[in-house]
Amino acid sequence: MSTLAILSLLFATAAVFGLVSSRWLRLPVTIGTMLLTVVISSVLMLASTRVPAIHQRAADLMLHINFETLILHGMLPLLLFAGAFLLDLEQLAKEKLTVSLLSIAGTTICFLLVAAFMHLLSAGRLPWMECFIFGALICPTDPIAVLEMLRRTGVPRRLQAQLAGESLFNDGIGAVLFITMLAIARGNATTPWHVAGLLVAEAGGAVLVGIVAAFITSHFMRLVDSYRIDILFTLSLALGGYVLADELHLSAPLEAVVAGIALRHFNRLVPDNRINHEQVNRFWEVIDEIQNCVLFVLLGLEAMAINVDRTAVGAGLSAIVSVNLVRFGAVALLLFVARICQPDYRSSLFVLTWGGLRGGLSIALALSVPASFGRSWILGATYLVVVFSIVIQGGSMDWILRTRKSRKLAA
Repeated sequence: MSTLAILSLLFATAAVFGLVSSRWLRLPVTIGTMLLTVVISSVLMLASTRVPAIHQRAADLMLHINFETLILHGMLPLLLFAGAFLLDLEQLAKEKLTVSLLSIAGTTICFLLVAAFMHLLSAGRLPWMECFIFGALICPTDPIAVLEMLRRTGVPRRLQAQLAGESLFNDGIGAVLFITMLAIARGNATTPWHVAGLLVAEAGGAVLVGIVAAFITSHFMRLVDSYRIDILFTLSLALGGYVLADELHLSAPLEAVVAGIALRHFNRLVPDNRINHEQVNRFWEVIDEIQNCVLFVLLGLEAMAINVDRTAVGAGLSAIVSVNLVRFGAVALLLFVARICQPDYRSSLFVLTWGGLRGGLSIALALSVPASFGRSWILGATYLVVVFSIVIQGGSMDWILRTRKSRKLAA
């Protein structure tokens, strides 16, 4: 099947499933799309036991899609940049304490504790190094699917900023942790100082590249009064900055987030008549929405390409329990710290815990794990966590938030 045929199939599937989700299932498009794709994929896999040609046809389609490259080096730069560029900077500034605590301390705590839980729950069958790799790739949260619900159900802007800000920054931090764990597993980081150096260099370099690239881009955008050229410059920054950071062996996801926020900040210093903010914003909103629909179709189709054996299922069930328990404990602890620092601080333990979904980045990182480092069980477990996260957590969020008790929690 040609690339054009695959793209047309993906967009058509996303459109039809989006229609069914909105009109009949009454679910957010992203959640409904992935749910329907997983159901269809499961039905096809069951049918293939009686009609082998179905499985062969599906397998041929999956062989033409390199999920790791498509997500990590294709869609992720635009998704992260769009999410960061469209952030409410004023609200984000007000929630900088929570975002910092959750994205840095929270990600680190979850990374370490999830790895420990996975090793203990497997009774030592899963090696420590593989558990650390899994902990690093599963700790970043992805609020894409749940933010739509939060806005629609009237959750305060401060909670939206906390959840969105955390997820964008911890994507970059989680990627740095993941790369560092792989370096340790390969024997490239032998001392604590070397590990710390890798973390600081990758994260700090990514931040610097993102800020400098955004400053230069903003300067060029001021020189012309054309929203079309402005959009081209933002696209160049989103893609080019990510590629540059990747080539320099820095955290490309963190660079994309920093570049989006920095460009937004620099552009706000420019008079409105010099940059058509409305047209540029609308472009990135459309890019964000379309890519999310296609991404969730891809994640659902991935079910046909993953070998979920008994080990992966056991690890996946353990991971679902571990990830959510650790998330609850870490958020509770960090909110307690935030309230000590700011007595008038307000947030919601429930929204931040249950709304911390896992998504495309975790799948893409799992696909890049070498076979010798437990790729089989890590990929299967990651997929089960992502499906549970998006379908069960994201799918139930709307209903739970509409209950009287949960509304009181989110107030």
